Amino acid sequence: METFLKNPLFRVSLGDIYEIRKIHNLEKPGRMEQAVNILESWILKQDHIIKKDFSKVYLELALISNKGSVEKAKKQIDRLCTMKALLPKFFLKTNVKMELQDLMRIGKLVAMPTLTDDFYRIILVQISNTELRNDSLMQYYQYITILAEYVKTHDYCNGIIMIYDCRQLDLFDLMTKLNTVELQQIITILVEGYGARLKGIHMLTESKAIELLINIVKQIVSEKISKRIYSQRSLEDLYKEIPKKLLPVDYGGKQRSVDDLHDDLVKELSSPEHIEYVKMMFKACTDESKRHAAKFNEEYMGMPGSFRCLSVD
Repeated sequence: METFLKNPLFRVSLGDIYEIRKIHNLEKPGRMEQAVNILESWILKQDHIIKKDFSKVYLELALISNKGSVEKAKKQIDRLCTMKALLPKFFLKTNVKMELQDLMRIGKLVAMPTLTDDFYRIILVQISNTELRNDSLMQYYQYITILAEYVKTHDYCNGIIMIYDCRQLDLFDLMTKLNTVELQQIITILVEGYGARLKGIHMLTESKAIELLINIVKQIVSEKISKRIYSQRSLEDLYKEIPKKLLPVDYGGKQRSVDDLHDDLVKELSSPEHIEYVKMMFKACTDESKRHAAKFNEEYMGMPGSFRCLSVD
């Protein structure tokens, strides 16, 4: 539990952990340990999954993100390992501070320390008016996978609420840089691979172009997610959906500033310990020569993108 209780970025209490487990029927003594042991035994029997020694914390959070379902957790772990083999371009960077410097000039991503009353983590992306480069979105996706690896072992929450502050962003410029296949791939990685449970995605902007962007995104996400994408024209509109006190002080809230939270997150993600951990986890992929081809076709051939580079015997 110390992994969560002493984390420098997230405030999580023993009470929070108990209540989140209770939501998923895992609060009774021995229930979580039993479920984790089942996952450990299952992984050892999967010849195509290269990494065998996932931490108990990692497996516990896989269970939480899958509402306590062992079978769904198995599928999620398998999918993430497979995606790391199929879509390596999203897993190339491991050092935020040194390899993604250009992204830092475009915007700031912060995770709010305090959970909502229903145990969701708020993540805010503040985007500047700097013109996007052709590779800016891919850099953002690579940043997100680094962050996701951190969250999968350090944060105990019931899901995520995303806020994109696009008030300074030229949305038409963004849409010219948007590759919908890559966007669909990263969403698949986050939702089906990392098990991100999205309660809501809030786009803060007065631009009329936001409806066009949202319509593009809705075409490539599930119906469930599409119904959770909202546009907010002002902070006052945002306050109707997100508790004001949980936002940074520069957004009228009571939390630390965006700059301070951003600096702390970059420092944590760029620590030698996390860099080495990410390198290890990005190698936790699959050896598809050891998986039955029919099983692979059944599970993955519907995924977006090209798999011509993959040879399945």
